[in-house]
Amino acid sequence: MTAALTAPGLSPARSAPAPSTARVVAPARPDTRHAWYPASRCGDHCRDQAPAVVNRLVMIVRVVRLVAVVGFLAAFGPVVALAPRLLRRRFLSRAARHLLAALGVCVRIDDRRPFAGTSRGLVVANHISYLDILAVAVVSPSHFVAKSDVTTMPVISGLARRLGIIPVERASLRELPTTIRSAVDELHRDRSVAVFPEGTTWCGREAGRFRPAFFQAAIDAGVAVTPIRLMFTAMDGSPTSVPSFIGDDTPVDTLRRVLRARGLTVVIRVHESLLPDTDRRTLAARCERLVTA
Repeated sequence: MTAALTAPGLSPARSAPAPSTARVVAPARPDTRHAWYPASRCGDHCRDQAPAVVNRLVMIVRVVRLVAVVGFLAAFGPVVALAPRLLRRRFLSRAARHLLAALGVCVRIDDRRPFAGTSRGLVVANHISYLDILAVAVVSPSHFVAKSDVTTMPVISGLARRLGIIPVERASLRELPTTIRSAVDELHRDRSVAVFPEGTTWCGREAGRFRPAFFQAAIDAGVAVTPIRLMFTAMDGSPTSVPSFIGDDTPVDTLRRVLRARGLTVVIRVHESLLPDTDRRTLAARCERLVTA
């Protein structure tokens, strides 16, 4: 899971401190971010100002239901881990759907493939929230390429560990080839791998460019790529930034907004799978056009 980064120039202005002759200026830390470090233009200014909210009783019921679902998964997850792969995938898909339902999020699947079914190979999707892992897992339980600290985030941490996380360090280009090779290994084992090619989260009304690096995994493994468009909508069907993980958000901030939201729906649009091209940039551009159209 990747947290949002606010682009330079979008930070709120702050007044300068009063001058002081005794002030000691600490040496600035060197910026370790490379030129291709993923950044988002989205921040706190993208947040919906007055979203519809539920009353306190409904929120309490959601919290109780969420705790019950998490407890059930913790108890039966180790048992299901020993089951055949098809049964495990079905369990994880239903677990993701039940977690979203416990949060008060309805699921609507818009499957545009000629033959609907479980996606295999490389799955790519736009990135709005750490809840995106649950949304993608509903249609395709996969090993997710994400920051390693996603396993500490509320709600999804247990399921993320069951799905399997391929950790990526965004600040280190040197480690990127090793992470891609891990994705290729999983694809060779006939397992699905999901990645968010934008590299960071956006508000849902805006989107970033699909970075081509992980599309090389599909080319090397010779597997199809399934593009998925995720969109969270409010009661009136319009896109909402309530579940987004942007700006100064902490995981708890996002979780609190989702638990309070009324009429929240995640629309999962599954596009037809694309055969891998010989050029990862061309493949990334094709998927980006489908997802952001």
